[in-house]
Amino acid sequence: MEFLIKILIYIHAFFGGLGLLSGVASLYVRKERTKHRNSGQIFSFSMLISSGLSLVIAILPNHQNTFLFLIGLFTIYLILSGNRALSFRDSNKLSANTTDKVISGSMFLIALIMLIVATFKWIAEHEDAIFFLFFGAIGLFLGINDFRNYKFYRFQKIAWLKSHIGRMIGALIAAFTAFLVTGLQRNDIIFWITPTFIGIIIITYWTKKVRKRGFIKEVYKIKFCHSIFDFICDLLSKNNVACTPIITS
Repeated sequence: MEFLIKILIYIHAFFGGLGLLSGVASLYVRKERTKHRNSGQIFSFSMLISSGLSLVIAILPNHQNTFLFLIGLFTIYLILSGNRALSFRDSNKLSANTTDKVISGSMFLIALIMLIVATFKWIAEHEDAIFFLFFGAIGLFLGINDFRNYKFYRFQKIAWLKSHIGRMIGALIAAFTAFLVTGLQRNDIIFWITPTFIGIIIITYWTKKVRKRGFIKEVYKIKFCHSIFDFICDLLSKNNVACTPIITS
């Protein structure tokens, strides 16, 4: 049994390392679309395998690890939601489908359970209560934010990009945190909270950079302009003046 567990740990570590390398590479080649997509796919594939195995390893005898299990769940959600955000690049998709809602809803429910467990563990003075509280709070926020963003995707053409950036960088930070805490055995709270704050700074930087470059255009403003234009055209038509329609991509 222990031999099998070691094999799982080695596979988990291999794909975790591959995920970290490919994740950093995808950030480095972000301006090269093909390379970014390929490295991003390797990152997603690797992290799903590594995180999936972490869920198994973390509940096996003599290897129980609450932190590893929770961060595994968290990473899987971030990878799935980050990749699903890409589906909103298609202007024809203006609302979330069942798959999107299941992913976000699952995170929301899991986060609620984490917070409930955290409450009981806190009362019983268990040391791992802080893990449930920390991941539960963040998970609840992200789950709610997902459903809020689903409404904005139809108004902001590149809102999906902000979500993709946030989720994928978040997954990379989660993987790096797991490496520090479980791989290097750095169990102090500073080692698993600090990467999160660093990740928040990086995500904030990139989302602001996207906004400053003027990528985000609100569709409701365009519709408003169309309404004004149609009104003017209607007035002109009454005076037999031709009006050229607006063509938008």
